[in-house]
Amino acid sequence: MKWQQVRELFPDQFVLISILDYREYDDKKLITEVAPIRAVPDEKTTKEFFSADPGSIVYHTANKDCVIHLRKDPLLRVRRES
Repeated sequence: MKWQQVRELFPDQFVLISILDYREYDDKKLITEVAPIRAVPDEKTTKEFFSADPGSIVYHTANKDCVIHLRKDPLLRVRRES
């Protein structure tokens, strides 16, 4: 299912989705195909976000596109000279 279809089925709410296909460019993943699992109530969003299975995310349908911003080496620390 396309993201736009999910937005129409679940207007203005958080949704738990399974990612089926995406395009990667620069440091972003543009999600192109998803399988909606269920709507997520606002008060449970944080819990659902952190407990989502690999390949699944919680995303809000107010967003025109479903995009994940990738962090390269998030645990790498850069030492700055003083």
